[in-house]
Amino acid sequence: MNRIMLRRAINSALLAGITAALAACGGGSSGATSGGATAATTGSVPVLVSDASSEDWAVIGVRVLSIALVPQGGGSAVTVWTAPAQVPYVNLEELDQIAESLGNANVPVGTYSAALLTLSANPGDVLLTVSADPESGFPVAAGTTIASNLIQVQGKQGSAGSYTVPMQVSFDSPLTVTTGTNDALDLEFDLAHPAFIVGHTPPAADGNTLWAINFNGPVRPHHVHDLADLVLRHTYGTVTAVSSDDTSITITKDFAALPVTNPETAIPSNLSLQILADASNGTIFYDVDAKTRNVIKNFSTVAPTLDGRYVRIAARYQENGTLVAVRMWASNTFNNVWVSPEGHVLHVNASTDIVTIDNESGVGVPVTVDANTQFYFRTPANAVADATPIGTGTGFLTSDDLVRGFKVHVSVVDPLATPLVAQTIDIETAAYAGSISAANTTGFTYTREFATASDDYTVTLDYINGGSANGEGDSGNPLVGFKWWNFAYPTLLTSGSDAVTQFVAATNGGVSFGGSVGNLSAWGVSAARWADMSNPTGWSLSDAILMPTPVPLGTVTTAFAGNSFAMSVQGGATVATVDVSTTSGSATLVYQVDRSNGVITVSPIDITTSSGLAAITSGLASGATVKVYGVPQAGSLMAYVIVYYTGLMPTSVTGS
Repeated sequence: MNRIMLRRAINSALLAGITAALAACGGGSSGATSGGATAATTGSVPVLVSDASSEDWAVIGVRVLSIALVPQGGGSAVTVWTAPAQVPYVNLEELDQIAESLGNANVPVGTYSAALLTLSANPGDVLLTVSADPESGFPVAAGTTIASNLIQVQGKQGSAGSYTVPMQVSFDSPLTVTTGTNDALDLEFDLAHPAFIVGHTPPAADGNTLWAINFNGPVRPHHVHDLADLVLRHTYGTVTAVSSDDTSITITKDFAALPVTNPETAIPSNLSLQILADASNGTIFYDVDAKTRNVIKNFSTVAPTLDGRYVRIAARYQENGTLVAVRMWASNTFNNVWVSPEGHVLHVNASTDIVTIDNESGVGVPVTVDANTQFYFRTPANAVADATPIGTGTGFLTSDDLVRGFKVHVSVVDPLATPLVAQTIDIETAAYAGSISAANTTGFTYTREFATASDDYTVTLDYINGGSANGEGDSGNPLVGFKWWNFAYPTLLTSGSDAVTQFVAATNGGVSFGGSVGNLSAWGVSAARWADMSNPTGWSLSDAILMPTPVPLGTVTTAFAGNSFAMSVQGGATVATVDVSTTSGSATLVYQVDRSNGVITVSPIDITTSSGLAAITSGLASGATVKVYGVPQAGSLMAYVIVYYTGLMPTSVTGS
């Protein structure tokens, strides 16, 4: 049976988005401040971008034009990011629970209630490239770049050539910027949201699959509790200066071209970043051209070789907002630092010692692991752990220690060699996902099935130790031990001494549609941690998110009434009940999707209102075509998202 998980969240803990991390100190400015602000009345804003992942896409490219903060109580918005003249694409697919630094901006001390985000929305401003091995039933062939005329951005404004999508994202609680604190705010691109990318495939005679991109709803605020915990994507840049005391370098940030060119070229920006060497633990420095490796505590020994060279840097934030290089690669050619496969693990073959990485062209790049390959797990909050290999050699490929879906960045011994041989493999996010079974007081089992059966895994992992630190709650209180929450209610975190007991109870339900669909059980995604007290030599699960399970396209058999309806599905033999919440703050998300005259329109329906209830009652009449994403319970499905259709009916649909 083809079990399809909510694709955008398979490999993430849903800490994704455009991130404005607000810190009290840091480097220069990439944005503007309101009139009259002085250094004594501002805080520094490192501006970051992050996101979630997808099994189906290699590229989800967007162009961010500007980000601004809205003062509480009125006043001019404060710009914290303005794109350079040649606006680069940000590939959201590469930012799975990690962030890309877009520089720093000075922000006036004060309280802010929202962020203004502007995205470019002209044809070609959103790029979609299918991954090298999408899920079974995906309507487009592997590696295909979707034509711009088949991508329709919802909510765009302006005129041809100048279309934008402006949006205001209100904060759950006001953001206060002072000169003495390091606060952080995450504005999420929630790629796990089923309405973010909607593919509508009509009968064959009626044309191609159209892809609707909907930013309204999937972008939301998320609080980042600790700047030093953020995992940063490797930063590309050109070295412009070495400090007089050799403690730091200054780079002008470069972006890689999208779509990818051969050889890959750099898109320069006006963003300046200062990067410190790790004076305590040492920065590992690789000269790609000379094929040398050294550990440096300042840049004195390499300074003569750096001016004007391209670099790739794995960096971490310190609590004071400064950036420190953990590992660094340098070359005279941009392509040499870029040819270091980055993406999600596509295949792991422990028999041949080959790991295949899904790259930004939707092509699987095979990389050989040899006896010298070192594996790292990014843990920026712990400088020593961040720079210490967790494994070396081919043995790490056994026992499901590296599985499909992990987000990695590989560095190769020689970028010109065939085959490529991995020098290091940075595991940036280690996410296990799938159906949940056998949950008990010590751990549970994940079973994951893919289109390529050899990638399937069944793995039983322990929870982290009950005394292990595990971040903070929304109130700032420190947490210990395993924690979990329902994706539909991300603010209702379950932690503490009863978290495991409640998790076991929550994952025992299920609902059956019979036929080839069968029983739908609880699904989840978890972030794994290396060398916790519960498993000093392997992975343990620090959290779990119970995911809404996508149900196959279906038909309403009993019309909506009394906050529920019944439906049958393609491939099913029986009907099942779907429960709907109309409670404000936790209501089921409902969307009407209309395809008429070659245009898709995605309209959110607020079912907490009388007009919204009337719309869903009309839309979910008997015989209506419907797509549901929900959490299986005992005998029914608790709906998180419902999509119903008008106009041309789809033969299949693909949601985010």
